[in-house]
Amino acid sequence: MREFRQAGFSAAFPHLRADQYQLRTLEQTQVRKPHSPNPLIQACSLTRRYPNGVAALEEVSLEVAANEFVAITGPSGCGKSTLLHLLGGLDSPDSGELTVGGLPLHSAGDKELTHFRRHVVGIVFQFFHLLPTMTALENVMLPRLLHGEPPREVRPHAASMLELVGLADRAGHFPHQLSGGQMQRTAIARALVHSPALLLADEPTGNLDSASATQVLELLRKIASEGRTTLVVVTHSAEVAAMAPRRIRMQDGRVADEST
Repeated sequence: MREFRQAGFSAAFPHLRADQYQLRTLEQTQVRKPHSPNPLIQACSLTRRYPNGVAALEEVSLEVAANEFVAITGPSGCGKSTLLHLLGGLDSPDSGELTVGGLPLHSAGDKELTHFRRHVVGIVFQFFHLLPTMTALENVMLPRLLHGEPPREVRPHAASMLELVGLADRAGHFPHQLSGGQMQRTAIARALVHSPALLLADEPTGNLDSASATQVLELLRKIASEGRTTLVVVTHSAEVAAMAPRRIRMQDGRVADEST
């Protein structure tokens, strides 16, 4: 785990200590589709094995175009989350090649991967991972503060992200004062605050009631329709998958089929 950077932290959050928290190390994943005219993601023969030799991914090849919206589906253990982690630069394949935004993740060094995770990709998880003693606005500001940006410059943009997800009136609320759906929308705003080229969402509605899930679905639909970023969603939900123009189904670590 990496300690939060001191620069700008005290000025942004005077009620917090910069050494009080640590960054949570994210998981790692990847993705790709054939014949994309302008691919953001290119994966070729990706294989990832567990220490016991069992393959989580086996010879996965695909491309995803810039600003495309793709859903990855399949049963538990099929490899879809492993793929997502590779795409996010959180894990590395045992073999094969993966390029995202022009960076070969399969051979990138630590500095390149850190830059990639901080600037190129945004990740939304099922369980929010909001810091409990920070307000919604402060949680959204955090990624850019970790880049060393001045709080006075970050705050207006973070506020605009909360407005985008319909939570401008909850900016000063702490996570325990938010519903599950509001916490997930805050997490989406945080993932978008640095304008990533790629947004990855791992079961974004899996921990929500039906009403909150509908709100998050509508938000993802809006993000995709506005072409703000390339969106790759891993899901068990048929409803979530159905709203994506392209759907990739995985089975036993391989791409079984896809539909549009």
